[in-house]
Amino acid sequence: MHFSLLFTHCPACGSAKFVQNNQKSKRCESCGFVFYMNASAAVAAFIVNKAGDLLVCRRGKEPEKGTLDLPGGFVDDNESAEQAVIREIEEELQAKVTESRYVFSLPNRYKYSGLMIPTLDMFFACKLEDITNLKPSDDVADCFFVPLNELKPELFGLESIKKAVGMFLRTPNL
Repeated sequence: MHFSLLFTHCPACGSAKFVQNNQKSKRCESCGFVFYMNASAAVAAFIVNKAGDLLVCRRGKEPEKGTLDLPGGFVDDNESAEQAVIREIEEELQAKVTESRYVFSLPNRYKYSGLMIPTLDMFFACKLEDITNLKPSDDVADCFFVPLNELKPELFGLESIKKAVGMFLRTPNL
């Protein structure tokens, strides 16, 4: 659902005079408050073992529960993307990042509580202290390495992740 249909009253004063201002904002005719639906920041990691296999996760929660994913998640308030990718890997895999390098970003749309949230997904190439004892946690149901010749982008649930995996397969030495 588009935010303009879900948000019918001004979050500042509660007025029902909360009207469409432009494609990405609404404005309150009572108090003047303007709400913009800007992209939320998210991160994802490419983690490759010595054999050149990519670490993938199975989503344990909606959206796209059960599909493949890369480890990652949303950037928290007052956190950099670099800090977020380290935190997310610790939360989801119980692993310590020893190296992370920004690679590229892609826009995405993430459905949460019936709302389509625009995101900007930032992708990192990461190395872990230990890849032999990963423990799926948080919203990750499982994690495993897949040889690059067996990777199928269409098995990944989120559109930006599908596209990113396709890009990775074309240039695995990102």
